[in-house]
Amino acid sequence: MKLSPRDANGYFAKPDADSTGLLIFGADAMRIALKRQQVLAALLGPTAEEEMRLTRIMGADLRKDPAALLDAVKAVGFFPGTRAVFVEDANDNSAPALAAALDDWAPGDAQMIVTAGALKASSKLRKMFEAHRNAYAVGIYDDPPSRAEIEKILSDAGLTNIPGDSMAALGNLARELGPGDFAQTMEKLTLYKRGDSTPLSIDDIDAVAPRSTEAALDDVLNVVAESRSGEIGPLIQRLQSQGTTAVSLCIGATRHFRTLYAAASHPGGAAEGVGRLRPPVFGPRRDRIVRQAQSWGAPKLETALGVLTDTDLQLRSAGQTAPAMAVVERALIKLAMLGKL
Repeated sequence: MKLSPRDANGYFAKPDADSTGLLIFGADAMRIALKRQQVLAALLGPTAEEEMRLTRIMGADLRKDPAALLDAVKAVGFFPGTRAVFVEDANDNSAPALAAALDDWAPGDAQMIVTAGALKASSKLRKMFEAHRNAYAVGIYDDPPSRAEIEKILSDAGLTNIPGDSMAALGNLARELGPGDFAQTMEKLTLYKRGDSTPLSIDDIDAVAPRSTEAALDDVLNVVAESRSGEIGPLIQRLQSQGTTAVSLCIGATRHFRTLYAAASHPGGAAEGVGRLRPPVFGPRRDRIVRQAQSWGAPKLETALGVLTDTDLQLRSAGQTAPAMAVVERALIKLAMLGKL
């Protein structure tokens, strides 16, 4: 039977113990591995490895020894409980062995959990599981975790007090990170909040989120906008070591100060101006932008944008001889000093 992505999430959390098998396929190996881990943990429990209720077979090995799968499915375990055979990286060459095991499967035999790469609709392996009356097939695509999936991860970890802005931040993080990085971040978050019953805050998420080059760039821009000129040099050195170029730093600074100018020049005030930004800004970052826009004011921000435009032109000039990053650092220090006036 074919499982839709919506039904699949529920099945992964609570698989059918009487099913013959499950095929999980897709192009992203990490997403496949995470779903496979979830369904095996839900099906077998945490002690399956110690109790020898899980057998692992590589799909490539079934071509040489097709009987190995059926032998593993029919084997009688030493410990009571559900058993499973995990077939990793299967493909159409594994189909004959899997077909024989599916046909001979009987209640009480081990369930087959099979993973595969991207499979076309014409794939023998995919058709076999989709047509079977007691087996399931589900395709995993490159979609980020849904809100329901994130809520379940948090709920399973005992985190239930999640404000709307924090949930929105986690959704944004899920779209930015790969599945493995997001899973590790969620694990760190649950450990970070263990024993803490206060609502999950944006600061909590920031404390465990990976520090990307973009986050380091935000640090520099906030230091400049808050007139902390003494901190600019070390942060620029860090960005440079991460491969950030002078031009990209100048572009990021221009974008940040344009955002501040849009907020500061709004007729309803900086707070209302920030509220109209798209994409929207939440939590402490929103408050920080409001404070920066109010501190600078529209006239000084116009001057700052002029400095950044001149710097950008200088960087792109054919006659430029000074080191590019030094030119940008000097401009940012000039802006930080301007913000104090």
